[in-house]
Amino acid sequence: MMTRLHRGTLWRSGIAVAAATAVIAGVVAAAPEAPKAPLSPKLSLIAASASVTLYSSKEEPGVYLDLGTYLTAEKAAFELQVKRASYKEQVVARQIVRDGKTTRTTTLPKGLVKDFKGLPGFTRITVTDATGKTVLTRNESFCPNNASGRVRPDAPATSKYPESCPGNPFTLGSVWGVEKGWASNTFSGYDSEPVVLKPGTYTAKVSVDKRYRDVFGIEDKPRAVKVTVKEVSNEGGRGVAAAKQAPAAGAHAGHAAPGAHAGQAAPSGHAGHAAKRAPAADLAAPTSGAGPSYNVGHGPYPPAPPALPWALKRAQLKAAQAAGDGTGRTDGSRKAPALKAAPKRPTGKPAVPDVPKPDLRSLPAYGITISDGPDEVAGKDYLAFSANVWNAGPAQLVVDGFRSPGKELMDAYQYFYDAKGKQVGYTPTGTMEWDPRPGHEHWHFTDFASYRLLKADKKEAVRSGKEAFCLANTDAVDYTVKNANWHPYNTDLSTACGVENSISVREVLDVGSGDTYTQDLPGQSFDITGVPNGTYYIQVLANPEKRLKETNLNNNSALRKIVLGGKPGARTVTVPAHDLVDAN
Repeated sequence: MMTRLHRGTLWRSGIAVAAATAVIAGVVAAAPEAPKAPLSPKLSLIAASASVTLYSSKEEPGVYLDLGTYLTAEKAAFELQVKRASYKEQVVARQIVRDGKTTRTTTLPKGLVKDFKGLPGFTRITVTDATGKTVLTRNESFCPNNASGRVRPDAPATSKYPESCPGNPFTLGSVWGVEKGWASNTFSGYDSEPVVLKPGTYTAKVSVDKRYRDVFGIEDKPRAVKVTVKEVSNEGGRGVAAAKQAPAAGAHAGHAAPGAHAGQAAPSGHAGHAAKRAPAADLAAPTSGAGPSYNVGHGPYPPAPPALPWALKRAQLKAAQAAGDGTGRTDGSRKAPALKAAPKRPTGKPAVPDVPKPDLRSLPAYGITISDGPDEVAGKDYLAFSANVWNAGPAQLVVDGFRSPGKELMDAYQYFYDAKGKQVGYTPTGTMEWDPRPGHEHWHFTDFASYRLLKADKKEAVRSGKEAFCLANTDAVDYTVKNANWHPYNTDLSTACGVENSISVREVLDVGSGDTYTQDLPGQSFDITGVPNGTYYIQVLANPEKRLKETNLNNNSALRKIVLGGKPGARTVTVPAHDLVDAN
């Protein structure tokens, strides 16, 4: 029997149901939303191929373990900022995770990162022969900046991170990263020693060290790669001699130093000066590494393998310039003045506007030796060293030279820019001169730096004859400073210094980068023939005549203590540690 309800009863029931529903809805609305999981990169170790072939020379046996293993970053970019407050402080590494407008910073465990060359002992490689016998076990460092390409089509077209980990012993700050959707080769390049493996077939197992798996949440999934070692003669084109004779593919013109093997950046001396050679066993090209870095530095300390071949980078730069960004950066966070020199002299009254300016600073000298170069004067003793002047920002140092018809010198001007990159002023700042000597053959900006050997009482004993320079961004000194450009353009002499018939030249020292010169030729190195044994200081002085306009003129000098000894013709030099930096 169906029950009939009075209309008023239905209405009251509806109110009750609505009220109950409202209460329930209120309870649901009041309940807090589930917290959003913090964004973090998903890092994975992968192998590009199941097998690789490595070539060993009959004359100089050995192979580099470039096995084609990569670290990939998904969900977010993998970024580390590594910095030391001073040379008295240990290096501190922090992981940076960017999630929209939110940035999360995590300090890595103390001692995990010890310098600026990368993550030490990141991978462990175990090689077994065809019988299963272990013939090699070793740990390898990893530079995250050794980017090698995208792993999926929707990843950013270019990586915003630098191309290598810096090798200058006096580096102050660095940024390492694997772009989201990118892969970075785990092969450690010059930090890796070649190994002797007989011709045959092997299996290499590559795994990430447990310390890093725990810190970064990497799965414990070792990768196995079949390795075939083939023996070839130098005459076959893949051996040691061939690698030594041929410049590394993509290296800058005139700067592929002897001893570099293809696939890695070649160490070279600025202005063509002699540079320390690469490891003695320079072998056939690694199989899976990217082309050589174009931000290689010109001191004796080579960086890790690079990110992108120079030809590809050059194409990206042209595309970026066409889009109106002279830096080549793709993230839009750093705008810089145009890279090309102004076609004619500036007009209007010179002015130094109240806008950000560069801050030139010197690094302590390093690579200090008693020189034995082939061009030295017989019977004399020379002290050679490497010196670096860098720009701490927040603005680029931009200097243009203009040549009047028939004149030997160019008139130099410093330019100033506002926050949007618009030129808002200029001032005369000396001259540029053409240096015709072999190994130079480019335009030098005068009075950029000065090098002096000081006595124990800090009075001058000897001065280097080198005071004119072609500016190039050879070393990444501190990429954590404000406005640091992680992709500077003029990183070598061929892009920075012009040719003999140039009518104008633009030389730029970008924010965060420095310019290393090796002082190892007579007139540049210190003639210490008549200098008594004892304690001295090598002074590296930036902007000695104070012609360049800076934010701070009180931090331009750096001193490095040395002790001279020995006898004429057999002088010695002892280089004490500089605070925590123990590098001669």
